[in-house]
Amino acid sequence: MADIENRLRVVAAVPLAEELCRLIEELEPRVEMVRDASLMHPMRGPADWSGDPAHERTPAEQEAFEAMVDSADALFGIPDVDPAALARTVAANPGLRWVMTTAAGGGSQVAAAGLDRADLDRIVFTTSAGVHGGPLAEFAVFGVMAGAKGLPRLLQDQSDRVWPDRWEMRQLDEMTVLVVGLGGIGAECARRFHALGARVWGTTRSGEQVEGVDRLVPMDALVEAAGRVDAIVVTLPGTAHTHHIIGADVLAAVRPGTILASVGRGTVIDEAALLPALDDGRIAFAALDVFEVEPLDPGSPLWSHPRVLVSPHTAALSSKEEERIARRFAENAARLLDGLPLRAEVDTVEFY
Repeated sequence: MADIENRLRVVAAVPLAEELCRLIEELEPRVEMVRDASLMHPMRGPADWSGDPAHERTPAEQEAFEAMVDSADALFGIPDVDPAALARTVAANPGLRWVMTTAAGGGSQVAAAGLDRADLDRIVFTTSAGVHGGPLAEFAVFGVMAGAKGLPRLLQDQSDRVWPDRWEMRQLDEMTVLVVGLGGIGAECARRFHALGARVWGTTRSGEQVEGVDRLVPMDALVEAAGRVDAIVVTLPGTAHTHHIIGADVLAAVRPGTILASVGRGTVIDEAALLPALDDGRIAFAALDVFEVEPLDPGSPLWSHPRVLVSPHTAALSSKEEERIARRFAENAARLLDGLPLRAEVDTVEFY
């Protein structure tokens, strides 16, 4: 018989399909998944963890939902993906040991909950960082390739039915790509660009070598490195430390024709500084999946800029995302129960 003291009561605090709840229990039999689909905001599409904002619980349903999440040893997801709801349940549940956010950048949600140091030390917070690495890395490759092959020019000529004189496209295997941030997403980007023949540089705080990276760049050398590469891929999470790291100084240093792809968090890039760099050609093309404020304001000049590709924070979306996150949760549950370090643990000082 399993040791009752070495079990984990997990509450699904966001919508999670029944088959994935069962999958977690099969992968880690010491986990008891507590769920009630009737109390969840219905999903509008894959990995829509916060659910339909138009859906409202009755007072009785809200009371039942809060009682359920307050009974947990661990939470799959921040309740309703709402930092205020996380703060409420942390205060109400002294037995809570672990919370896994469904977002790769979930550290910002934990920060927004405003928890005190005692609670931050008591509870382990992890994210789904790395789960989204493959799809986001593919978008980054697509963005750099689109810039290298002159996608805006091709589309304009096609629209105008113009057959111009032949012109030379850039070759990825002749380019140096700087990956800003070598976490789970950045490592996947590095691996793919390396496989396509590019020379890959990557910024690092730890100094640890990453597969496919030809040169590690200390963060304090970012400006200098930005002036020596052909493309910059931004993968950093949104924190106080990373806010506007790609700012006027970096964008002033780049060589004319540099390509930019952004798949981390929009606050990493100073959009006010990006626009003049796009206008004068220092940035020849920018493929952006994330923005400082989302949804992107209809009045933003980024929408109509001829050198910009706007993607509505959708590059990571995959029908397999929910299963990947469930499998990550089961893996980390086993590690928690076995006393091992968890993957993608949030730094509760800088919240990344």
